[in-house]
Amino acid sequence: MRKEDCFYLGKIAKKFSFKGEVLIYLDTDEPELYENMESVFVELNNHLVPFFIEHSLLHKNDLLRVRFEDVKNEQEADELVGAEVYLPLKMLPKLTGNKFYFHEVIGFTVTDQRLGKVGTIQKILDNTAQPLFQIEHEGQEILIPMVDHFIIKVDRSAKNILLDVPEGLIEMYL
Repeated sequence: MRKEDCFYLGKIAKKFSFKGEVLIYLDTDEPELYENMESVFVELNNHLVPFFIEHSLLHKNDLLRVRFEDVKNEQEADELVGAEVYLPLKMLPKLTGNKFYFHEVIGFTVTDQRLGKVGTIQKILDNTAQPLFQIEHEGQEILIPMVDHFIIKVDRSAKNILLDVPEGLIEMYL
């Protein structure tokens, strides 16, 4: 499995028991969706390795307590701590309306209600307090905050996002 064909689910935060169980921090708003998985991909040495789940149970709010089939003791669990966990993209629940996954809108055209076509989304910058659309417009970069009330319509079939951003926000880049 290639990393490009997967989405980041979380990270193995720590071991849980002497029997080799681990706690996976789930980077999701709906951890209950991932409670009964059969397997996950764990990134080890820059490769995604399938791990089959013997049993799992939600632990606190955003942790999943997992027992993998081939991890039988603390030492084996220790080797997994800090590793990132992935699932195939096809396992993502479908979103509708104006909700979207960041990877889903890369390449979408951005249109502003006032100014018309702005450019194409190159990536989503989510390492800031507010995620940003990074848009390419005629060789220039435009950054627009991903604020719900800016997003008027997400048209998946046309690969377009219609925005209504405050006057001057886009113009300051042009």
